[in-house]
Amino acid sequence: MVRPLLVIPLLAAAIGGLWLARGALQRWRDLQSAATYELAGDRWPMLVRAGGAMVCGVCVTALTLLTALGAFGGLGHGPSSTDRTESAVDAAAAGAWSGSAPGTAGRQQAAPPVATEPAAGAAGAAGASGAGAAGASASAAAPAVVSRFDSVGHPGGGELLQSAVLGPDGKPRNVRVWLPAQYAKEPNARFPVVVMHAATPGKTADAEVPDVFEGVGAALQAGRARPFILVAPEAPNGTAHPCELVAAAPAAVADDAALRTTIAASFRTLQPGPASWGTLGVDGGAPCAAAAGLSRPDLYGAAAAVSGRYDTAALTQTGAEAPAGSSAKLLLAAAKGDAAGLDAARKLQASLKAAPGPAAKAEVRISDNVQDYSADRERLRLVRQAAQFLAEALAKAS
Repeated sequence: MVRPLLVIPLLAAAIGGLWLARGALQRWRDLQSAATYELAGDRWPMLVRAGGAMVCGVCVTALTLLTALGAFGGLGHGPSSTDRTESAVDAAAAGAWSGSAPGTAGRQQAAPPVATEPAAGAAGAAGASGAGAAGASASAAAPAVVSRFDSVGHPGGGELLQSAVLGPDGKPRNVRVWLPAQYAKEPNARFPVVVMHAATPGKTADAEVPDVFEGVGAALQAGRARPFILVAPEAPNGTAHPCELVAAAPAAVADDAALRTTIAASFRTLQPGPASWGTLGVDGGAPCAAAAGLSRPDLYGAAAAVSGRYDTAALTQTGAEAPAGSSAKLLLAAAKGDAAGLDAARKLQASLKAAPGPAAKAEVRISDNVQDYSADRERLRLVRQAAQFLAEALAKAS
């Protein structure tokens, strides 16, 4: 026990303080007596004893508070480092999402063993640039933390959950996860994952495109796509243009190794890899999805970019430096009336085809047949097309 150990110095300080206070009082009385007879006395012994008594009083107060509050009561029986990490994540989630519905932790299934990237992906990353190799190394060392995801709604016929997940820097970042209706209906099935990128630092993609879950859900309900889990991590801070960061440094994707292992440990997902993970970007997030798909075909089996504007030179260079032995699958979708978007898509397609290395092997499709009476309706239909394309390229739930 720790509290009895605090009692010993507490008693020693109390006894010492009383003894010094008694001595100071006696010296003071002697000085008073000397003054009565007009004799000079030395005040230093009294002052020294009084100062010592005050120090002992402070020590007694501090030790009494520590004993009463049990500040050291958990020593020897404290939580493990994993428990502390999970508590930190839960505390961050509670702080970031104070309006979350309580008691939703039970919605999650029993956490499967942590899933790391498959050997094929690791081998491909080893042949990539320094940033890609660093990402693969981080994946192997990433801790598996099961975070508490709280339900915040049911858009698109599925369930939307959110949490604060620790990043590689140890700081929490907001993450939203959309589960299709089939997730609850098939309790033993594991599902592929699509990561949706945001273009605004500190925001998740659904904050920029609120109807994205409706578009994906509509594709699934119509039977045009197989079900998958949609993950929307917060875009990284530190840069005004996260998509440019992804193009320049593939290891900077928002779903880094720490997040991938956390998602795999918290939900029933297929292992991260090109057979089961894809990426999606809409409007401002489209260049992020294109950059992620072109730079990491060893991780993303398909990428869909909707209504984007692209830096052709940067993305072509990114595709040329991708890991050898794998080819990207990319959908560039824009409405029929979006002349600027279609022009940007065609220029990127032509540039990749003429580029050296893995970029020339990229399979790039362009969708230009969507037309409706409003921009919102067109975007909804484009998201449905993207969901269908991703579902066809990824493994079905098993």
